[in-house]
Amino acid sequence: MRSMHLRLAPRWQTPLLAALMVWALLAGLGLREPMPADEPRFVLAARTMVETGQWLFPHRGTELYAEKPPTFMWLQAASYGMVRSWQVAFLLPSLLAALLTLWLSGDLVRRLWGRRAVPYAVFGLFVCLQFALQAKRAQIDMVLVGMTTLSLWALLRYLLEKPSPWLLALGTFAAGLGTVTKGVGFLPLLVFLPWLWVRWTSPQTLPAHRGAHALAGVAGFLLGAGVWLVPMLSVALTSADPALHAYAREMLFKQTGTRYANAWHHVKPAWYYLQTMLTLWLPGVLLAPWLLPAWWRRLRRVDPRYALLLGWALLVLVFFSASPGKREVYIFPMLPALAVAASPLLAGLLRRRGVRAVLWTYLSALVLVTGALGAWLLLAPPERVQALLDGRGMDMATAARMGRWLLGFAITALVAMVFARRHVAAALVTVTAALWTAYGMGFMPAISPDSSARALMQRVGERIGPDAELAMLGWREQHLLQADRPVTDFGFKQPWVDQWQHAHAWLLEAPGKRWLFLRKEAIGPCLDPAKVIDIGASNRRDWILAPGGAWIEGCDVPADWSADVSED
Repeated sequence: MRSMHLRLAPRWQTPLLAALMVWALLAGLGLREPMPADEPRFVLAARTMVETGQWLFPHRGTELYAEKPPTFMWLQAASYGMVRSWQVAFLLPSLLAALLTLWLSGDLVRRLWGRRAVPYAVFGLFVCLQFALQAKRAQIDMVLVGMTTLSLWALLRYLLEKPSPWLLALGTFAAGLGTVTKGVGFLPLLVFLPWLWVRWTSPQTLPAHRGAHALAGVAGFLLGAGVWLVPMLSVALTSADPALHAYAREMLFKQTGTRYANAWHHVKPAWYYLQTMLTLWLPGVLLAPWLLPAWWRRLRRVDPRYALLLGWALLVLVFFSASPGKREVYIFPMLPALAVAASPLLAGLLRRRGVRAVLWTYLSALVLVTGALGAWLLLAPPERVQALLDGRGMDMATAARMGRWLLGFAITALVAMVFARRHVAAALVTVTAALWTAYGMGFMPAISPDSSARALMQRVGERIGPDAELAMLGWREQHLLQADRPVTDFGFKQPWVDQWQHAHAWLLEAPGKRWLFLRKEAIGPCLDPAKVIDIGASNRRDWILAPGGAWIEGCDVPADWSADVSED
């Protein structure tokens, strides 16, 4: 009877846990607006593609957006074409990529270690915080991980199971497509390095591979990368427009090699990814004291399955650690590979009292922290709660709503832990599903009106009236996205003085019906402070409206003037 209670769950519970997992990933779809960081700019570019038919060169307002390739925005635009709702469409690519990643991880485990290990890989990946967090965000990284996992799935099958050139071509095609989704999409190709080491050192016989297959691999990568690179370069290089030439140079050089070797933002120390693993990879990282020695023993035996998965993950970690620019999402592609490598060991580890104690402690801490925070938001003095909300545009009603959802999650999780007290793995999946359900249906919709700037732009529209014309200066992508009318902008990265000179000319053309929306600290020397209107706070910034009549007559912006404002 004891061994029965230590399994992942009784057989009938596995489909139920899978349904809870899928529900948690779906929860909240369509209930919120795009929010910083990144989401509004991608949706803005995708919406512009749909409206203008310009698909090769994404735009941010009137400027070309040359920081990311357009593949992810294509997917969002295509999703909109299917569902005709941006609130749903902007999250669909991440959701589908997450489901694909879970399936690929489970299928790879089945092929390498058998069916019994599949639930451990799928649920083990799902319960790690970073996975669902990215699955429920409209950032590029979840789609990138879907592509890198597809590439790794095909390449590992080619190297370990079935030396088919079609698998090799699929793997390299996914890597090429990943490269024009985000520049590091080629990383799955690094798996050939540990494969060479295995061939030299392993007593086990690997499948025979033909040198001619390399042609299929090269063709697959070129085809994947060429989906966007070939038409983009053919248009840019044959165009007389210097903006397209600058776009191609920035995409091919500055946003790739320069960004990696000489990063100009997100500069972090070499050990930065250790803190990422210790937080965003909870609770899986808590098993490291048991997993690392077990993995080491298998590496010493040169087990090809572990050597390729773990060797590849280590190379990815080294690759990103070597760059001065670091973000927590950069090492996210490692997580599915590590979940696959851990899955055949988890059944044994869950029999250990120490492992179960660590996991129950994690769940208890999660319930305690969320419950305490929820109670504080509901019971703390209003002035203390308001101090937390100041600058974010949120009100006490939003704080109370957040508090109720946090407290509700804590109670739900506690009940789930009691019912699953003999199955810590089942408790982990259930509590994680409850967490991401509350996140999708409660937390994010609660902060969406303010974080997405929808509430702010509604106030702007009401204040200026339906017939007024609006222009923006010092804007962020969410403001342009949420505006209730066509908006004039004077560039996103243009010097302040140039933007002000264009704004001056624009206002003077029809001062009676034109308004300028801008950040309060960038008011400029030619606006009369007595005539501008405070419209509210959002995203930790104060915003104002200036009617055409607020421009001081005869004033010209000095050529050397620049707004003294910090960047978001």
